[in-house]
Amino acid sequence: MANVVVLLLSSYTSRLATSVLLFISVAHTQNTVVFQPSFLTATGPKTAALLLGNTSDISLYLRTVSPSSETGSIGPPSCVAEVTQWVLTREQVGKSAVRVRLSLDKNLRLCGQNETDADCCPKPLCVLETLQVSACVGGTPQASLLIQATIHALLVPSTAGSDNKTVIPNQVYQTLGSCPCDLTFGACDVRCCCDKDCSTETLKLFASHCLLGPFGGQVSPAPDYQCSVQSAEDSSDWFPFLCVQSPPENNPYLGLFYQGKTIATKRGPSFQRPILSAPLPDNVYLQGSPIFTVNDRYFTIPQKVLGRCVTNAPVAFLKNFEVECVTLLHSCPAGAPLQTLPKDLTVKVKNGQGGDAEVDVIEEVATDLSRFISSTDAVASSDERLACENVTLALDYKFYWKGNSITRISVTRTVGTISLNVALTTRYSAVFLNGEFAGEPNSGNPGYQVGLPVIAGIVDMLENDTGSIQRTSINLWKPVGDGFCSTAEKKPVLFGENSTSGCLLPVSGQNLTQCDLLRETVTSLQAALITATYVAKSGNPDYLTMTDWVNISYVTLNSSTSMDNNTSSCYGIPSHQHIHVWSLITSTVDGIPQRDIRAVQVSYSPSTWALDCGGGDVSSCVDPMETQLFPITSSVTFTDIPINTGPPKTRFQINFTEYDCNRNDVCWPELAFPITKYYTGEPYSQSLAKGLILVFFFVTASILGTPWRQIRQAWSCAAL
Repeated sequence: MANVVVLLLSSYTSRLATSVLLFISVAHTQNTVVFQPSFLTATGPKTAALLLGNTSDISLYLRTVSPSSETGSIGPPSCVAEVTQWVLTREQVGKSAVRVRLSLDKNLRLCGQNETDADCCPKPLCVLETLQVSACVGGTPQASLLIQATIHALLVPSTAGSDNKTVIPNQVYQTLGSCPCDLTFGACDVRCCCDKDCSTETLKLFASHCLLGPFGGQVSPAPDYQCSVQSAEDSSDWFPFLCVQSPPENNPYLGLFYQGKTIATKRGPSFQRPILSAPLPDNVYLQGSPIFTVNDRYFTIPQKVLGRCVTNAPVAFLKNFEVECVTLLHSCPAGAPLQTLPKDLTVKVKNGQGGDAEVDVIEEVATDLSRFISSTDAVASSDERLACENVTLALDYKFYWKGNSITRISVTRTVGTISLNVALTTRYSAVFLNGEFAGEPNSGNPGYQVGLPVIAGIVDMLENDTGSIQRTSINLWKPVGDGFCSTAEKKPVLFGENSTSGCLLPVSGQNLTQCDLLRETVTSLQAALITATYVAKSGNPDYLTMTDWVNISYVTLNSSTSMDNNTSSCYGIPSHQHIHVWSLITSTVDGIPQRDIRAVQVSYSPSTWALDCGGGDVSSCVDPMETQLFPITSSVTFTDIPINTGPPKTRFQINFTEYDCNRNDVCWPELAFPITKYYTGEPYSQSLAKGLILVFFFVTASILGTPWRQIRQAWSCAAL
């Protein structure tokens, strides 16, 4: 009888240990033993193999062998032991298996010059020999193992390392990578102002063009009250008088790793200890954080990871999903997830507030199995027609949440009786409900983030004649399987990502005789992609405020286009649908631009469909029921509206270029240069104040000076 044996082969080197799992089927007889494998190559001081079979009376012998100079082969195994530099040990791992281990009893250090110690390697190739392990019973060899040992000496540095240790800063207050733009060791990196290798003279070359953000070492964002933020933002006129001039080291920002648990308790009398409030619960749930059970394990549901179904995938807080997994059912399942019991699903989960929430199981029996069975095997034997009862077909989870906690969890388990030799499609879903409504994630705060879905909606009129927006999405084609439009799915439009997709529609010659019906069919297919009438301007819109939404404009086809049809072609088929989205940068948050959607336009490109009878294939032109495939496509394009960096030029500036300061050496608008915005030698507030003081002194001198005194005297004489 054949038994499957798991063989673990380990070959250890001085720095690397590799383990290879081999599954070998070995036929055991009563008096047969065999080494698996029968040949090894050892590159490290340790190696091992398995001896399989009847090992009760087996003795092991080790010796060093060499190939014959005449034949080149190794001699027969011997049951006489020799003294070698290897240590042979054995370990019983089963009734019919023994693990044989060999360990080198020698130091692999390379010998130094004029060293007489024998326990070292005189050459870099320290060990080069062939070993033979013989398994004997009463002096008769039963099996042998050959080991080719090729081991090099360890290269140890001649000088020991210094005792200086790298001091890693406390990440609670200081980021580990304080200067990420310092890419070159011992050299100054251009525009990297935090590089310690840059001298003061070098920094002056690019002091005004330093790399911004965390890559440039500016981990702590400057507060709004700092005077340095005036150059980056459009501040008010009174800002220079109320801003704070402080070095960046005084920033209260403690970094992303700060958790607020840095105060150590001090020992003292119990009667003097203050009454402490209850500690905050652990594992407070945030959006995207994994959900834990009370045993500190991930709460898992079958999901798709990299296109494949994974049985135990963690569930993320506030992340809805719905997946389908196809399994070829050739035998009745015996374990999860296809065979589950209510007690297996009744799990206690941490609710995020120090307590727990237990999963409530709701049982349902599927009567219609059409949406779970994809295909059946038409040819099946009588044994294959056996049915499997209580197969888990669907697990639909509902998580009720409030704030940062989970209040209740329920799962609907759908079971059914499935025949063998079918393609079983199981469904798994999870939805997070805030009260009784699904929590829809935002696409930005406030502006859209690239890669998140564009939020669309339709007007839902309420009882008091006020309207609210019901959320939906704008979709593109997502062909799957054969690529037909009848089986194609939809994928949402992602902000900032241009995309083109489509599907195939089979059309016959008879369909081309009914062009109006064909146009209506294609139009209805394209219209099913976009059912919304509004698009949210920002990534977190208010569903009760209509000013947060913008209308979707549709460009209809020109009805005056010639629609003359013949028996083999149709004109004006709206086969391509194009979505054009215009976005604009409206503000910045911590230096990150915030983009809003300003306009959305949906247009159609008509095309002419005609049967292709070339290439010798005329069946579709002869048989009116024979079909050809025609593409139906959809695309989306995002366009950024350029920001107007300055006021528009006046007609005077356009016509009279001699007054343009950028084109002429003489610039009349800069006559009062020190008190204008063109002067950048010092802050505008200081230059303005100094200019006003000069004007005050000039006026005072004019009033009290000689010219004004002469004018007063002349005025007095004229009055007399």
